[in-house]
Amino acid sequence: MCNLIVSTTHNNEPMNRAVARVARDHLAGKAEITEALLNHIEVAVRAYDPCLSCATHAIGRMPLLVELVDSDGTVVSRAERAGD
Repeated sequence: MCNLIVSTTHNNEPMNRAVARVARDHLAGKAEITEALLNHIEVAVRAYDPCLSCATHAIGRMPLLVELVDSDGTVVSRAERAGD
């Protein structure tokens, strides 16, 4: 038996911080999720998770769902990219 701590689990907090930084830098003041924002989020996640990077190369594109939610919990914008 063995317990594995894969990079997705180990780097969860830094990935969350990176995505929050992307939101501050590229989303602040905007009400729409763009393809460029999805690309920045993907780069932020892949930098901390080599497993996702390799899997993305294997399938061609990283599936990604991003929702912009206001303080009341209402979804303001949503963008989804399916894996190819």
